[in-house]
Amino acid sequence: MSLSIAFSGKGGTGKTTIAGMLIRYLISKEATPILAVDADSNYNLNEVLGVEVDTTLGEVRESMKTGDLPSGMTKDRYMATKLEEAIVETDLFDLVVMGQPEGQGCYCAANTLLSDFLQKLTTNYASIVMDNEAGMEHISRLTTSNVDDLLVVSDPSRRGLQAAGRIKDLAQTLNIGASKVHLILNNVREEPSERMRELIADMGLELLGTVRQEETLEEFDMAGKPTFQLPEDNPAVQDAYALFQRIIG
Repeated sequence: MSLSIAFSGKGGTGKTTIAGMLIRYLISKEATPILAVDADSNYNLNEVLGVEVDTTLGEVRESMKTGDLPSGMTKDRYMATKLEEAIVETDLFDLVVMGQPEGQGCYCAANTLLSDFLQKLTTNYASIVMDNEAGMEHISRLTTSNVDDLLVVSDPSRRGLQAAGRIKDLAQTLNIGASKVHLILNNVREEPSERMRELIADMGLELLGTVRQEETLEEFDMAGKPTFQLPEDNPAVQDAYALFQRIIG
């Protein structure tokens, strides 16, 4: 059975960066092959990982609206072929990008094909890492109940923690099947205060731990360098690895 871990959090919390760190951690633990899924409509996991994306799954679905199919090819076969082509393959991991949600019109057939494709695809991997936006409709469509852990990433602010609490509630409403929901405080300068810990408890969240604010990481980000390439002895990477050790081993 695959290990499946999903990330969520409001924009700007650094969840995608930490998702990239998890992929590196899984590689170091030889928990391969790994499928990375970018389910954020404003996708940028590929930039963190340092790979190019030519086609998103959403674009494949949109292409079915045109009706321009190669001669002798059914819509089902055409979409299946294009979905396969949308997988970005590397020596260390594979990546698929969900892209924009559907626009106007009926997508029932296309969404059914997309869901079937994703469910078959995920069975081929030992580990699945999903980077998701705050709204988790994509995860709800992606797999039925295969999310082992949902990691909600927040900055150390009251507003960020309130958003994290709403995400936890949304995950339960959508019934994505996450057996555990953990909170990660990212970009911290000091350990959470007692008042912050009380707020976390009031939100019904379980604090997994913290990842410190780190200068080299910020330099990578500002320069557009893949943070996936940060040295393993980087303090923020080491913080993240310690958290992953607690839930994965």
